[in-house]
Amino acid sequence: MKFIKFTKKGIYCIPGKFYLDPWYPVDYAIISHGHADHSRWGNKHYLCHHDSKNILLHRLGKDISIETLNYNQIKTINGVKVSFFPAGHIIGSVQIKLEYKGKVVVFSGDYKTTPDFITTPFEPVKCHEFITESTFGLPIYSWKTEAELQSQLQQWIVNNQKQNKTSVFFGYSLGKAQRIMSLVDGIDQVYVHSAINNLNQAISKSGIVLPKSKLITSDFNKKDIQNKIVILPPALLGSKLLKKIPNAATAICSGWMQIRGNRRWKGVDAGFAVSDHADWNGLLSAVKATEAEKVYVTHGSQAVFSKYLNEIGIESQEVVTEYGTEDNEDAKDQQLTTAS
Repeated sequence: MKFIKFTKKGIYCIPGKFYLDPWYPVDYAIISHGHADHSRWGNKHYLCHHDSKNILLHRLGKDISIETLNYNQIKTINGVKVSFFPAGHIIGSVQIKLEYKGKVVVFSGDYKTTPDFITTPFEPVKCHEFITESTFGLPIYSWKTEAELQSQLQQWIVNNQKQNKTSVFFGYSLGKAQRIMSLVDGIDQVYVHSAINNLNQAISKSGIVLPKSKLITSDFNKKDIQNKIVILPPALLGSKLLKKIPNAATAICSGWMQIRGNRRWKGVDAGFAVSDHADWNGLLSAVKATEAEKVYVTHGSQAVFSKYLNEIGIESQEVVTEYGTEDNEDAKDQQLTTAS
């Protein structure tokens, strides 16, 4: 029995009459998390995790129709049992479990299997069919532990301070910025751009306690910022604001930074492989833990990952979606930095 269909608008649940992270407007959208390629404006009604609600209201507009579920809470929609499980990707991110007439399908959205200091850890869910990403679905990608990353970032800051430099990290305003805040927490004062600060305020409305930070304004006092820590969206690389920061040492935080060529390409002083996605071993362990009979690979290194799954005896198929394009998040950050 097939009750999931991949359509031009998105992943459609046939009996439930709803979509999962649709990329075109629909009547009922169940949202895995707040990133721009997964939560889009224009849907008549949204269902998301409680911790994503204020993120969606902030990014899509306060007038949207929205309801929430917590983890392991069940909502039945046209006979389909819908429940959420932690995805470990960003705050509020979920895997969406669908149950109908004895069959279970899990849509993972984006996920990360290694725990961090700020996100509810990934929880594997057994199912018949598993819909997975493969953003870093190549064996070259293998992440450090959070403690190792913490040590790496904090040592870089200390070294910069010895040289009278201000440490400037670049990371997306949703997810990456909060993760960087947790990694550098306690070492010195952290300043964040308004696009990040506004999201932090939205996240805090859900009762989540974030590490302390201060808003950096366009008329900041250089003496206040000197030798401190600044977090900016990538859209501000090369900006006037960056040029005003005294003795700035710059760093990109992204899984792509594991390949050194990307660091040089971005023209920054350092690159840290801080990713909100599963690495190669994480993807494999997640798929195996589901015990799924069939796996659909939606975005990333689909061809390599799907081929490997088939080779090890796990039936897999590539599907075409509009997920995984960082251009969407870049555009959202660009919009927010321009508006602020």
